Parts: sequence; structure tokens; C-alpha cells
Amino acid sequence: MNRITMKLNADELIMMALREDISSEDVTTNSVMPEATPGEVDLICKQDGIICGMEVYKRVFELLDEKTEVEAYVKDGDAVKAGQLMAKVKGDIRVLLSGERVALNYLQRMSGIASYTHEVVQLLSGSKTVLLDTRKTTPNMRIFEKYAVTCGGGQNHRYNLSDGILLKDNHIGAAGSITKAIEMAKAYAPFVRKIEIETETLDQVREAVEAGADIIMLDNMDVDTMKEAVRIIDGRAQTECSGNVTRENIHNIIASGVDFVSSGALTHSAPILDISMKNLHAVHA
Repeated sequence: MNRITMKLNADELIMMALREDISSEDVTTNSVMPEATPGEVDLICKQDGIICGMEVYKRVFELLDEKTEVEAYVKDGDAVKAGQLMAKVKGDIRVLLSGERVALNYLQRMSGIASYTHEVVQLLSGSKTVLLDTRKTTPNMRIFEKYAVTCGGGQNHRYNLSDGILLKDNHIGAAGSITKAIEMAKAYAPFVRKIEIETETLDQVREAVEAGADIIMLDNMDVDTMKEAVRIIDGRAQTECSGNVTRENIHNIIASGVDFVSSGALTHSAPILDISMKNLHAVHA
């Protein structure tokens, strides 16, 4: 998920978030700020991390009022420190107040994912293993969350169900066997599509290799079993580890020799990065 793709698809989703937060009016802001008043507010990071979502943050205010100006001092992918001034936002105080929560929700969430991903990527440093995300994303947030993974140094697995073939346990059950599932996928899909299949035992790994899978997922296997699976596969397919991947056990996973590690925790369990808008004040011409 790259920056251009994210920008092309973001506006509709941002507007949905704004409509969720402002169903008719911002009654609090309107009660204390009945007229347009120019103002300025600081965007301050309150903990160390990797920033992500600055363009989305800016776009929230632009959709409320195109005259809003965001003077950014950092860009997506930058490392930030607690107490750092990241931007100044200038515009109608009513817009700054009404857009604050939605803008921060995006920025905090995306920066949290980027920061967590960066931590895990650092643990993989020096190995051949590549870190991937999953489809375990927040509904209507996938485009933002997968972009955040790339800002943290990870890579995207398939974006959605139209993006690639991944035969999981229930697909295998529906087809009748691993061999049958792979045969049916090859017959249906264009030859340019890789076929990935999930395995849980060494017998399933052997069957997947013989059936011609391109990528074999080793699901919830212990390290010794994964090492044996990689030995059995012997380069005839790429290998992916999935299930219960944590910062604590990732060094053992690397030792198994797998090509990829996919982690749902990157998007479903990353804490937010603490960011605030402070020092709002009126600006007089």
C-alpha cells in the first residue's frame, strides 16, 4: 500500500468518519464560538515513535474547510521524540475544534501501527525473513492501517480477497483435500497468480509440496516443527510463518529459516502513539 493509492481512496472514508462524529453539528463548539475566528494550534508528540498519517490528518481539516493550513515539520516515516512540535494548524477555530478528534484518531492509530511495526522489523534485522501484515484490520481502516505498516518498514500481504489466492483450512475442507484445493485453484486462476496454502502438520506440508504450491504457510507450528518443514520444502516453495508471532518469540522464528513472517498483531494489537493538539489561540490580523 503506497502513499498515492492511499490518497486516491482516502476522502470518502475520512468523510464517513467526520459524519460519524458530526451528525448534525458540533454543539459544544458552536455554543462557545458562534462566529468564524482565525486561530492556530500546535500538534505535539507525547512519546517516541514513528509518525504516520500526516497527510490524512491534514486532509481532515481541508475537507471541513479548504482554507485550513497545516504547516508540517515532520513527514510519514520520520522518527519523532516526546515533546516534539510536529506541526502548526491555522484556520477557523471552529474547524480546528470540530476536526480535532477525527484527525488525531487517524494520526494516533496509524503512527501506533508504524511504531510497532518498526520495533518488530528491527528484531528481524540481519536475517532474510520479511515481515508481512494480514487482513486482520479495523473495518473501513484497512487502507490506512496497511499503509502504516509500510511506513514502519514492513510489507503488505494481500490487500483483500481479490488480491491473491490463499487456501486456508476451511477452503481445504470445502475442496476435500490440499491436493484438490491446489488443483482447483490452478485451473481457475490465471497462471500469473501465486497459490499459497495453509498447513498445520508436516504431512500437510509434504502434500502441499507435491501438489505444487507456490507458498506454504506454516500455521501455529512450534520452532522445531517449522525447521523440519523448511527442510522438507527445500526451496521448492516459499515459506511463511503465521500464528502467535510476537516480539518475544520472533528470534526463534527467524532461526527456523522461513522466508516470511505474517503478524496480525501489527494492525489489531498495536497501541496508539500519544499525540495531542495544544495551545489553541486566536490569531488577530
